[in-house]
Amino acid sequence: MQTTIAQLKKGEKATITHFDVEAIPLKLLEMGCLPGNTVELIQIAPFGDPLLLNINGSHLAIRLETALEIQVTRSEIASN
Repeated sequence: MQTTIAQLKKGEKATITHFDVEAIPLKLLEMGCLPGNTVELIQIAPFGDPLLLNINGSHLAIRLETALEIQVTRSEIASN
């Protein structure tokens, strides 16, 4: 079963594996949201949208619908 960024828990890290380029805003690609990069879910807004992420040292807020399009593999060691 493939996991998406939207399924991560707060503080959890994962590696981006795949996404549909047409579904992702160009700005996210420019800021490092690319396959092979590590992503950490920092915070979830009160109503679940948007999500605050750390990707390569950059903090990005993305919409839930975008997070559902980005497939990841969870890291073996979860951060506390």
